[in-house]
Amino acid sequence: MREENYRHKAGWSAEEVRRLRRHLGLSQDELAEELGMRQQTISEWETGRYQPRGASARLLGMIAERAGFEYLPQSHARRVPGDEVERDRA
Repeated sequence: MREENYRHKAGWSAEEVRRLRRHLGLSQDELAEELGMRQQTISEWETGRYQPRGASARLLGMIAERAGFEYLPQSHARRVPGDEVERDRA
């Protein structure tokens, strides 16, 4: 697949990073090791202190797609009653 399929205008939310990690069945430490980074970085993403950017965001997108994890980039998602996610029709 081509790289632009993994680009996001607004990036990954803390909740989406957490959901992906749990979908993969990994601890923060295990995900960090797989990505070649520190556990603290994963924690900072999941608490919302920082967001994955650039290559990290694209890598998460590739991992998500290959794992069959459904998510919406922040710029295309909105929360609705019942904590469901649906696409904006803009």
